[in-house]
Amino acid sequence: MYEISDALYLRIAEHLSDAIGRKDFFSGSVPLVDGNVECRLCCTLVVSRSRVCVDEYPRITRLTPVWWELKTTIEGEVIDNDFSFGTMLTYFY
Repeated sequence: MYEISDALYLRIAEHLSDAIGRKDFFSGSVPLVDGNVECRLCCTLVVSRSRVCVDEYPRITRLTPVWWELKTTIEGEVIDNDFSFGTMLTYFY
């Protein structure tokens, strides 16, 4: 079982935020590498925003997952992981 570190949760949240950008709906994937482990968050999300603008567009206040999966692989072999979407959200907001 591959354990997701606090640092990796933060990186996933940052990459997801960049991928979402100004969208109110997101369906796609966010790839990153953690040492020799390839990670890919695949998800479909409804994005809720506040009326307060940050960096010229409304701040994200909530992500509602329709579906998500974090895939982790080493040298092409799939490895189970302990990723929690709820935990990742604590690094997102």
